[in-house]
Amino acid sequence: MNTYSSKYNTKEINIFKKIFEGENCEFSAPQYMYFQARKRGLTASFYTSGKMVLQGSLVDEILSKYFEVPLTKNKQSLEYPHIGVDESGKGDFFGPLVIAGAYLTEENAKILKESGAADSKKMSDKQILAIEPKIKEYSIYDVITIMPAKYNTLYTSFKNLNRLLAWGHSSVIENILNKQECSLALCDQFADEKVILNALKEKGKQIKIVQQTKAEEDTAVACASILARAEFIRRMDYLGQKYGAMLPKGSSSLVKESARKFVQKYSKEELKNVSKTHFKTYSEI
Repeated sequence: MNTYSSKYNTKEINIFKKIFEGENCEFSAPQYMYFQARKRGLTASFYTSGKMVLQGSLVDEILSKYFEVPLTKNKQSLEYPHIGVDESGKGDFFGPLVIAGAYLTEENAKILKESGAADSKKMSDKQILAIEPKIKEYSIYDVITIMPAKYNTLYTSFKNLNRLLAWGHSSVIENILNKQECSLALCDQFADEKVILNALKEKGKQIKIVQQTKAEEDTAVACASILARAEFIRRMDYLGQKYGAMLPKGSSSLVKESARKFVQKYSKEELKNVSKTHFKTYSEI
């Protein structure tokens, strides 16, 4: 499918915008649109009339991941207990990359789902921070935070975001396995399974890794996404207070303008300590 159109609730426009910020899209505001988001393989147009149009080779992936239009392949329901892994900050120019994992039993997954645990992309910051303590109470978890300066060094070393993500995911899995034996882990589809398996150390070599689109439908992955986003929110607040600067989430035109102001106040070198330098925004600034 290369083109998809549908009606959407214009009151939820900020939710849709957050989705495409997370996909590291560039934004514009053509006439008669709230916004248009673009990246290689995808153009998403949200008209003020309430019409949404998606175009490009990534349409099926985006529909399956965010818009309840499932693909028939690579979808399976996993038995508990298992580990769910997810990340936050991948599509944000400012701030860290945070990767989290949560090991859940079937009973605890049910408790957390009934408590409101869901994909963090569909939750407000307030909701995320409110449910985070309960997830930590009912799961065995691990959170790895890679602040911008370290992230930029690692990205230079790995030379590929997928390899960096695989390293982070495998590290979280290994840390949980040091606390709790488990034979199964689930994460969102971002690379060949071998990329993660190759990054795992001794304990992780025996675990089965399952990757699938829209993995956040799984409660363990949803809980991991909340843990990661909660830590991302806190670190963003810390950086904003440290520099006395507005550091918006995502990668919109507002982000670019804030980056310009940051450089004017502090310097190009200091920008490396609050942002991801491989983003197009950095080279433009």
